[in-house]
Order: sequence, then structure tokens, then C-alpha cells
Amino acid sequence: MHQSMLVFREFRYLRVALLLSVAVIAVYAWHDPAGGANGGSWYGYTLGTIGALLILWLGWFGIRKRRYGIGQMTLQEWLSAHVYLGVSLIIIATLHTGFQFGLNLHTFAYGLMLAVIVSGIFGVVMYIRIPDLRNENLAGVTLDQLVSQIADLSEQTQQTAGQLPDDITHALVAAQESVRIGGSARRILAGTDRNCPIAAVLQMVTAQATSLIDSDAATARRLVSLLARQSQLLEQVRREVRFRALLEVWLYLHIPLTIGLIAALGAHVVVVFFYW
Repeated sequence: MHQSMLVFREFRYLRVALLLSVAVIAVYAWHDPAGGANGGSWYGYTLGTIGALLILWLGWFGIRKRRYGIGQMTLQEWLSAHVYLGVSLIIIATLHTGFQFGLNLHTFAYGLMLAVIVSGIFGVVMYIRIPDLRNENLAGVTLDQLVSQIADLSEQTQQTAGQLPDDITHALVAAQESVRIGGSARRILAGTDRNCPIAAVLQMVTAQATSLIDSDAATARRLVSLLARQSQLLEQVRREVRFRALLEVWLYLHIPLTIGLIAALGAHVVVVFFYW
């Protein structure tokens, strides 16, 4: 869906956004107000009105996508329009300012708008790329199946380690008990654990396996194989958790920034019409 929405009806809304952008640029180039281009000219007010209406309409998408069966536009069409018209706001709002920026409420609102657009672009990129990355990572199994396999391997490794010297057994039990998936936002988004206890005990057993003989050596090699497989599965699970987080984390920026933008836009309009 998220790939097809970009090409919806043969790039309908890309063409609409390009046409709108070219039109406002052409009029801006033709327009020559006294004192130079600025948001207070008739064209500045026109662009400001278009931009404000677009922001409110695009902000409605967050409500619309949760209200199924309402309106004539499908969710896919709305999303396509949301993406392309949202990006066109960069041109519309920039021309509205007349390239006059400063340390004031108006520039703050403009900056919020850019932050909303950038976070939205990040979200679109994630929704396009991550499904393929998840399919490649999971390789036809589910997250629950991976977790179940890890649990089975944990039991097998402890049974196997019980046949080896006590230092290996104790290290393995401690490692299995300290395995963590998730945790802090930084760890989740990293998608890996450089201090994974299973990887550490794998290195230890591998190093000691060369000094063991006969049946202990064969058992150690089997343990190394089991631990390597468990470590691989843990990395798969961590990547899957990371991918899921990336599909959601951008919303924790995009939605609050959108709410802040609408509030700043309202303040900008009030200041312009009542105090400017």
C-alpha cells in the first residue's frame, strides 16, 4: 500500500503538487510589490491562505485515517495527497515569507512546518523500505516462532553444557538469565546488542573447546553450534524489534510537531491580523 500510494493513479497528486508549485513560483516571479516580496502583500496573503488551508487539511488526515468509510477519498488516495501536497508546502510557505526570516513567531512557525514535513518524509521512507527488510530478516517465519526457537535452544544449550566443566556451565546459565531484548530506546533503535551475553559465552566456549579432549571436545563443538544459532536468532529478533520501532517512532515526533504547528499557525494569524 505504501509503495502504491506514491504512484496512485499514475502520480496524480505528484502532478497536482508540481502544477501548484510551478504556478505559485511563476506568479511570484511576475509579482513585483513595492518594497519587495513579503508576506504582507496581496500575493503574500494569498499564499499564506493557501498554506494555512493546506496545513489544516493535511492535519485532518490523522483523524480521517481512523474514521473508516467517511468521505469520497480512499485512505490510499488521501495518503498520496498528504505526501505530495505536504512537500509542496515548502515552496508555498517559503514564497509566502518573501524570504524574510528572523527571531520571531512567524519564523518559528515556518521552522515547525519544515520539521513536520521532514518527519513525514522520514515516515514515508520507513514505510516503503522496512516491509522488504522485515521480510528478508524474518525469512518466512514469525516473531513468535523465532522466540520459541530461542527458548528451545536455551534449554538445549543448558543440557549440553551440563556435560562440560563447571565454569562453562555456570557462565552459560548466567548468560541465559541475563539475555535481554529491547530495553532503552537507544538499544531498540540500534537493533543489536554489542554486549550480548550469549555472544560472549560463545567466544569463551570456542576458545576453551581447543583444550578439551575426546567426548568433552565433541560436546563443546555441539554447544558452540547451538550457541551460534541462538546468537543468530537473537540478532534476528532484535532487528525485527528495531524495524517495528522505526515504523512507529517517527509518529512520536510527527504528531506533536503537527499539533504545535497548528497552534503556532493560529498564533501567527492572530498576530498578523490584530497586532501587525
